[in-house]
Amino acid sequence: MLVELHVENFAVVERQRLRFHAGLNLLTGETGSGKSILVDSLGLLFGGRASTEMIRTGEKIARVSAIFEASPATRSVLAEAGIDTEDGEILIEREIAANGKSRAFAANRPVTAALLKALAPHLGDIHGQHEQQQLHDPIAQREMLDLFAGAKTKRDEVAAIYEAWRACDRELEEIARREQEQLRLADLWTFQRKEIEAVAPLAGEDAELDNQRRVLQNVGRLSDHAEAAFTALYDAPDSALAQARTAQRRLEELVRVDSSLSEVADMLKPAVIAIEEAGRTLRDYVNRLESDPDRLEEVETRLAAMEKLKRKYGASIEDILRFLDELRDKMRTVETATERRAEIAERRVKLGKQFEIAAGQLRGVRKDAARKLEKRVEKELSALAMAGTAFVADISDAPWSASGFDAIEFRVSANRGEEPRSLSKVASGGEVSRIALALKTCVEREHPAGARHLLVFDEIDAGIGGEAADAVGRRLKELSRGYQVLCVTHQAQIASFADHHYRVEKKVTKDRTITEVTELSAEERTREIGRMLSGQRLTPEALKHAEQLIKSGTV
Repeated sequence: MLVELHVENFAVVERQRLRFHAGLNLLTGETGSGKSILVDSLGLLFGGRASTEMIRTGEKIARVSAIFEASPATRSVLAEAGIDTEDGEILIEREIAANGKSRAFAANRPVTAALLKALAPHLGDIHGQHEQQQLHDPIAQREMLDLFAGAKTKRDEVAAIYEAWRACDRELEEIARREQEQLRLADLWTFQRKEIEAVAPLAGEDAELDNQRRVLQNVGRLSDHAEAAFTALYDAPDSALAQARTAQRRLEELVRVDSSLSEVADMLKPAVIAIEEAGRTLRDYVNRLESDPDRLEEVETRLAAMEKLKRKYGASIEDILRFLDELRDKMRTVETATERRAEIAERRVKLGKQFEIAAGQLRGVRKDAARKLEKRVEKELSALAMAGTAFVADISDAPWSASGFDAIEFRVSANRGEEPRSLSKVASGGEVSRIALALKTCVEREHPAGARHLLVFDEIDAGIGGEAADAVGRRLKELSRGYQVLCVTHQAQIASFADHHYRVEKKVTKDRTITEVTELSAEERTREIGRMLSGQRLTPEALKHAEQLIKSGTV
């Protein structure tokens, strides 16, 4: 919903800030007063083309900004652009400089006009003689027909099947791309696997072999040191073991006399045992030590093979083994690619058949709804001074998509016997506005929107009056129960239905023409509608008629 609009140096508007409300907002004023300028300013915020001609004469920059209530769809579009909106409102801004440059902002972040266009369908629809007519968009027409048909559940089903079907396509493409690359690498992977498997390294083996190599390279030194240690501990007359045993015997004698030393004697016993065990271990170690050049060569050869693998496949044996597991997985992927491709292709065929059935059912729903919508819209158009207008919701084949395989096109023929044509080719701005009003009214009656989406109607009353104008007003009022409606009108009958009435007028200040917009009070509104009925001279009769119109418009 549009909350506030601020226009500065745009055409003949010097500076204007307007608050808008839920319901039916009507703008009235003399011809040429600038009513459509406000609609044009909204069109600029919706991504419309910017031109330096829009800048007020003598000014360097024109600005238009608006505050909208941020819907979930709006937040989603902004989130995709990396813009977060935490509060419930969003500020959209557009600037046009005299040098021809244009800048756009959303939630105080610079954005492109393309992003504003993407946001536009979620902010509002403009119907009239402007570029932003959503009604001319085939996608918008399909959305409108589906809303009228209540086809959301079926469309969601079709979309889910389509996305699964497309996922199969993407996976097949990925398999083909990956397989082509893998086939080029298969020979390399095979060579690498065989090279690692030929060495068959074991986790921790390199550390163990490195220790063996150091021992084999230093047998002489190790033997000398081990024998010296053995002698000092065990074999010499004054060895540590001999000294410990002497001390042990002395303590035993002491304990016989003074039992308080028994604890010390007990402490020495494990030490004697440990010295004996260490000595025997050193003796066995010395006996095992022997020079073995052949074994040393084997160890060095094995370590060299492992170092070669480390240089190519990982800094450690563990890294090499992980690389080998990855190679085996890749090879298995190549071997199972054909089987996987066949499995996905079979699933894709099944999903394709499911899609055809579901999309066919959706087409049936759309066809039934299209025939019903055609009759209702023609009935509505008859009441809106477009009697005899043929309206066709044409359904034709389209490429598969998440919306099915239907292309929807709304076509009209204002003259009996003429072939219905696209809206953009045969309908004027005012006629398009009334067709949009008829469509929106029919859809709202069938499935109330329940959301305050903005609808803007400009020139909707072109060429009509009397009963037709009254019918337009009643339908705008009806539509405003589900939408926020902003309408520019010259007709008093339409203005009488307003929930909120704004007067647009031109004034001359300091030899400059400016446009001002004023939200009218109840009394001011009566006088404005009276002016619309009687012209410049406001008569008591016109005021009385205006009061009657307003009273009837509130019913």
